[in-house]
Amino acid sequence: MKVTISDVAKMAGVSTATVSHTINNTRYVSSETKDKVYQAISELGYTPDASARSFRTGKKKTIGFIVPDISNKFFATMIESVETYLSQQGYHLIIANTKENEEREEVNIRLLSAGLVDGLLIASTMDSAEKFESLIPAGFPVVLVDRTFDSKNFSSLCVSNFQPIYRSVCRLAGKGDHKIGIIGGLPRLSTTKERISAYQQAVTDCGLTVDDNLIRYGNSLENSAADCLDDLLDQHCDAIIATNGLMASDTIMYLHKKGLQLAKDIDLVCFVDFNSSFFQMYSNQIDSIVQPVEELGAAAGEQILKRVEDPEAPIFEKVLTSAYRPYNLPNSWNHSDR
Repeated sequence: MKVTISDVAKMAGVSTATVSHTINNTRYVSSETKDKVYQAISELGYTPDASARSFRTGKKKTIGFIVPDISNKFFATMIESVETYLSQQGYHLIIANTKENEEREEVNIRLLSAGLVDGLLIASTMDSAEKFESLIPAGFPVVLVDRTFDSKNFSSLCVSNFQPIYRSVCRLAGKGDHKIGIIGGLPRLSTTKERISAYQQAVTDCGLTVDDNLIRYGNSLENSAADCLDDLLDQHCDAIIATNGLMASDTIMYLHKKGLQLAKDIDLVCFVDFNSSFFQMYSNQIDSIVQPVEELGAAAGEQILKRVEDPEAPIFEKVLTSAYRPYNLPNSWNHSDR
């Protein structure tokens, strides 16, 4: 039997009007009540009929972007780039923040793909391609951004960081560093898997001792690097690679608090994935892996609109490449030459 708005209202303990206002954002609804409604929608698998009918009648000139952490400047920068491109084409952008939570992502996919937007950009936090695919209506325009799945059933835009990480490990080994630690993001993410794989391959090829204890994982969110750094410093690492900008900035501040001098007491490789004067201050003390985030955002905006115009177009995969900037090269850190 088809789930109705009344079923959602009953489970959430609210009126059907409140459910409607929550879905359509047409009236103030408290955060607590919203959470109850979204939880009921998720558990029941409800699809708003009115929105679905709206989707069938024509375009809303609106794109949804589901991101894992809106407070992360990498995604904030990408959102701005996407919005700039879409606005030039007469489209609006709706942002949904999952906070790296799979259930929140599921709720947002169900709501937005039910007819609130013409297409979705998604930086997914899910570890199951099958579950993700089950949430997307047949033929609905979707482009994966930054994070992808092995199944390759959706168009995608991502950045390859394999070579920059491989080169950074080789450079550190060539300088005489023997214990090189790395801080990855959530292990389930495609970005994390690629970066750790590059590190492991380089460690082996450079003749360093393979030690899984030198691999630590944060949660890709702010303040998740400290515990990893405690472990790596206890193992007397002489170099560390921080694999996203948020954890990289946390790492720099943490090492300063410990009284360690960058490029003297310890070598550091940082991902620079957003414009920041903070990283530029340390550009002569750290190796940088600079991600083309603005280019990624603009390309994402372009590709989702192409998908909206032709949902049956062949699946495409576009891979950009980060730039590796060793700190002792003249003018090595410069966003303008991404």
